Amino acid sequence: MSLLSWKLHGNGKNIAHGDVVSTDERLTWPRTIGVGVQHIAAMFGATFLVPIITGFPPTTTLFFSGIGTLLFLTLTQNKVPSYLGSSFAFLAPIAAAKSGGGMSAALGGVVVTGLILAAVGLIVRQAGIGWINWLLPPVVTGTIVMVIGLNLAGAAKNNFVAGPMIGIITLASIGVVSALSRGFLNRISIFAGLVIGYVVAMIMGDVKTDGITSASWVAMPSFTSPTFDSKAIVLFLPVVLVLIAENVGHVKAVSAMTGKNLDDQMGTALMADGLATTLAGAGGGSGTTTYAENIGVMAATRVYSTAAYWIAGIGAIVLSLSPKFGAVLSATPVGALGGVGVALFGMIGVLGARIWIDSRVDFSNSINLLIAASALIIGISDMSWTVGDYTFSGIINATLVAVIGHRVLNALANSRK
Repeated sequence: MSLLSWKLHGNGKNIAHGDVVSTDERLTWPRTIGVGVQHIAAMFGATFLVPIITGFPPTTTLFFSGIGTLLFLTLTQNKVPSYLGSSFAFLAPIAAAKSGGGMSAALGGVVVTGLILAAVGLIVRQAGIGWINWLLPPVVTGTIVMVIGLNLAGAAKNNFVAGPMIGIITLASIGVVSALSRGFLNRISIFAGLVIGYVVAMIMGDVKTDGITSASWVAMPSFTSPTFDSKAIVLFLPVVLVLIAENVGHVKAVSAMTGKNLDDQMGTALMADGLATTLAGAGGGSGTTTYAENIGVMAATRVYSTAAYWIAGIGAIVLSLSPKFGAVLSATPVGALGGVGVALFGMIGVLGARIWIDSRVDFSNSINLLIAASALIIGISDMSWTVGDYTFSGIINATLVAVIGHRVLNALANSRK
């Protein structure tokens, strides 16, 4: 099968009960395009939240998100259906790097993160996935994900108190949409709440529209070159561990849903996401990751065809060519960002707890309890210190405690036996 050809599933119109449209199949093209549009809608809210929060150009991030998706599908030879959207794991290091060295320094960190992830993918292709499971057991990955979310509590607070009324409306809207909706709308409740907060702020005259009216309808996204500052790059190292966990989890989830063993694609998926992240950072976009939002679309439609993801990737690139669209997003009022931040950053933290629960992490084990507890306090309180020219932030120190501490203490415990 060539890269851009798929077998027609049955008559291309219907999916029999208990049947699925496999990765190498497709429905009729109108139906495939329809599913692809659903994938665009599913990734849209989360993918745009990252550049809105970090101040990166939204259309540039969307452009590289689409390019990265097509690159991922090509490298995995259409065996792993996935959309590569903006990763929330980059929020904290981007904010820290921008405050010290500006956007270009943050992009340098994104590039290096991608290169390291790609290198990990190459190693996995040669050595297998066992060493990652050894280095990053659930107690460690859950702790790191929780720290990355809750470390941003201060940023959420600052935005919220800068526009409390809009923040309250946005947060309440997210809750109401979550409570009253089902299916697709429920999955994009955060973005829906942001839209409601935005519209209310516009009615109240709190949205600056000068940039929107002056922006052109069609143009190439703006590109920014990275600079490489070792002090900024260090901030991004914990993100590599999160991206590994996200990619491995995604491939395992797709494998379970499709009934296909995709272990041989694990290294390629990691490498592909790493290269997509590198490419994004090299041009001004945020780092990427495989998207759980789109797994929901596959589960709902029972369509795992990679053809739909090609449609989504191409559609994202087309949407990115409208600066006016990007200007609307860039004008998001700070209070709405605060409301979103309260919900979103907290949800990221709770996802860490979900990793513990799903994996049944044993917290009666004193080592697990000590590692998680210590790392959380270090990360959430942002315990930082400087050694020479390098500042080790709370997230970095928490990651070191979780990864190294877990292995060292378990080695000591095993030596007693």
